[in-house]
Amino acid sequence: MKIDIFNHFFPRKAWERMQKLAPDGKDMHKRVREIPCIVDLDERFRIMDRFGEDYRQVICAGSPPIEVFGPPRATRELAKIMNDGFAELVAKHPKRFPAFVASLPMNDPDGLLKEARRAIEELGAVGVQVFTNVLGSPLTAPETLPLFDLMAELDAPIWMHPARGADFPDYRNERKSHYEIWWTFGWPYETSAAMAHIVFEGLFDKHPDLKIITHHMGGMIPYFEGRVGPGWDQLGKRTSDVDYGKLLDRLEKRPVDYFRMFYADTALFGAWEATKCGLRFFGPDRVLFASDAPFDPEKGSMYTRTTIEIVDRLDLAPHERHAIYEGNARRLMKREVS
Repeated sequence: MKIDIFNHFFPRKAWERMQKLAPDGKDMHKRVREIPCIVDLDERFRIMDRFGEDYRQVICAGSPPIEVFGPPRATRELAKIMNDGFAELVAKHPKRFPAFVASLPMNDPDGLLKEARRAIEELGAVGVQVFTNVLGSPLTAPETLPLFDLMAELDAPIWMHPARGADFPDYRNERKSHYEIWWTFGWPYETSAAMAHIVFEGLFDKHPDLKIITHHMGGMIPYFEGRVGPGWDQLGKRTSDVDYGKLLDRLEKRPVDYFRMFYADTALFGAWEATKCGLRFFGPDRVLFASDAPFDPEKGSMYTRTTIEIVDRLDLAPHERHAIYEGNARRLMKREVS
């Protein structure tokens, strides 16, 4: 079986609510509106049928993050509608969608914890999705840091998705990012920066079994193993106003060893060498099959097809390929999938 663990969809009621809250949304708002199968269930099933009866999708909301849709009152409501809709889809179509990942109102410190617990304990969500920043603040800010404690308590994974828009310039003297650099290079950087904050906050020392699935094979981390390894072993050598040496002394491991504690998915848009690089860094026990459907040029099928082709070509033992396609997902989600 192939359990595709990072796919985007919007339940109809949530989709309609989003249009009311942001009728003139730009950038990622514009992007999601162009893909029929991100909300059209019949079209979604037609595309899924191309990959056989043993193909399943774990579903979560797409970009943009819920917190951009308004103040806490609005995002609490939207998150509830979203998660209730996902729970209905999983109950109605378990052979298509064996599980869903909950959305949270991350701009509401109390509401996000309540909704995470409700979604997991009452609705059956297998984890929560967060984005790599919360309206420009790190996930490890005091307002959102308690979420990691809760997810460790519940022993449920966090799906981490990158977020950055054109309003984040590439140069200090510019007003916006050009050429969609904010997406092409900005999103992998976002993922890597969020991972670094989690590492240096000491969250893996506090919660050694914390499970965080990083989208797109851990962003930049595998390719920059040298900088993350020997480079960050010298943390503080380049800084004059903070003594980071004390931080290194407090950590129980080398920084690079913490980065290997993240999980990563195969959603690399058909990139063969990048997949091999990420697999070498994280290892088969921490890599999960994901396609990022339906954000491909064919509006739903290309990334799934090319990702399967790559996983099938990898030089893996049968048990390693099984782990990537379904074993790791079953273990993390603690869910029977048939």
